[in-house]
Amino acid sequence: MGRGKVVMERIENKINRQVTFSKRRNGLLKKAYELSLLCDAEVALIIFSSQGKLSEFATTDVAKTLERYRQFCYTSEGSNMIEKEPADEADEEVYKQVLRLRAKYESILRLHRNFLGEELEPLNVKELHKIEKQLERTLSQARKQKPHGISVTSEMPARKFVGRQLMFMMISHDMANEDDGYDDHDLICA
Repeated sequence: MGRGKVVMERIENKINRQVTFSKRRNGLLKKAYELSLLCDAEVALIIFSSQGKLSEFATTDVAKTLERYRQFCYTSEGSNMIEKEPADEADEEVYKQVLRLRAKYESILRLHRNFLGEELEPLNVKELHKIEKQLERTLSQARKQKPHGISVTSEMPARKFVGRQLMFMMISHDMANEDDGYDDHDLICA
């Protein structure tokens, strides 16, 4: 006896629906694991049940894979500067450099938003501690520089001042380390 044809519609019986969800979720997680193992692919799978329970699988870290996905989407959307494949090697090098700079720009913007206390939900505790330490160092450096002619005016609150100092430090660090395998976490650890 074979299986009957499964009708693709919502299962009305709550218990049958939960059992089917559990079995199919496990099958999907197994397939994601097999794909990552057999093909050496970076896989991230996120599933929310109807009750809101989270099931996830990732070959590395889900947050890192999602960030990579965002960067890929951002760079593959294209712009007026880059429309098609590069014609020759010089164009290809410029194309690659623009893509790298876009990725760095997005990464710096994300870090800047994190330093301002925005979009902290996807970060783990270790990353939050690194951001906290970086903010403390930046604030300390800003306080040291303040007596040397840099003053915070009433139009520029301390938060903006520290944010600008931090952006300056990040850009300076980025320019100094442009060809050494730039990594987002290098900025946090600097």
